[in-house]
Amino acid sequence: MTSDIILFLIQDGIANGAIYALLGLAIVLVFAVTRIIMVPQGIFISYAALSLSWLESNLVPPTAWLLLALGLLTAGIECWQARRRPRAMRAPLVKYVVLPAALLGLCWLLAPQDLPQMARMALALALVVPFGPIMYRLAFQPVAGASPLVLLLISVAVFIALTSLGLVIFGPEGVRTAPIATASFTLGVLDLSAQSLWVVGMTALLMVLLYLFFGRTIAGKALHATAVNRIGAKLVGIETNAAGGLAFTLAAAIGALSGILISPITTIYYDTGFLMGLKGFIAAIIGGLLSYPLTVISALVIGIIESFSSFSASLYKEVIVFSLILPVLLLRSLGRRDIGEDEQ
Repeated sequence: MTSDIILFLIQDGIANGAIYALLGLAIVLVFAVTRIIMVPQGIFISYAALSLSWLESNLVPPTAWLLLALGLLTAGIECWQARRRPRAMRAPLVKYVVLPAALLGLCWLLAPQDLPQMARMALALALVVPFGPIMYRLAFQPVAGASPLVLLLISVAVFIALTSLGLVIFGPEGVRTAPIATASFTLGVLDLSAQSLWVVGMTALLMVLLYLFFGRTIAGKALHATAVNRIGAKLVGIETNAAGGLAFTLAAAIGALSGILISPITTIYYDTGFLMGLKGFIAAIIGGLLSYPLTVISALVIGIIESFSSFSASLYKEVIVFSLILPVLLLRSLGRRDIGEDEQ
């Protein structure tokens, strides 16, 4: 293995690791606020990339219809619970019916047009992000006080359901979307594509925005307070259900953006996001499901190890990557004392 090959592999690993970092950050964010292990995080990758592909073909993405159907279901539940308070029905109707219907109408109007690529990406992002709060409201909010094991089982069930729906509405074919930019740059022996630079640059920008969001905004501080002490957050008036919905919204936005960024580089299928989400989960586990900086560093290391494994032992690259979690779990188990049920 020459030094040139090593540089190429590191370059490829950083690009992949940047995506895993985004997914890991989303998983840490959701777990910190809601205690939910976000198994369906990779679904947003597939839905966003495949929706963008349909828009590039001048077709209305099926996600627009699915979003409206789930929105109607969610609005029906909300309105039934608020049936004795008619004024309380307005907000869920606007949030879960009017907004999805408006997005569907926008797709009908704009999909046949020759839109700029950035406009198509924005529309695909707008279609997928609302799935986050709807997912939380339908599947997790009714059992928000359940044990982490129950929440994990529900998370797995949601993943299976959405993956199956993805197969039905999108089909089994893989897609690659048009890149944001087709330029390339030479740095020594490396050929850097503009799309890879977009991936790394957007990852860095998003991390800065998340830092500012948690440190400078009221909503971010409320999320942080909920993550630190859920009961204390309730006592000071923070609505934990709203915090959970916001956490899922951010997770959906991060996942959808990841799918849009990676789809010009990697062929995306209806279930592609699962493996990517697992690698983001490994990074989050190494970060203890608490540390954002350690999650990002772990994700970059995972990306680089995966790149070298693909070159040296391609048949075992997934085994090598997923095995990274074993020594971490072993070390954490050795350093943690047993806690009985009475102490919990």
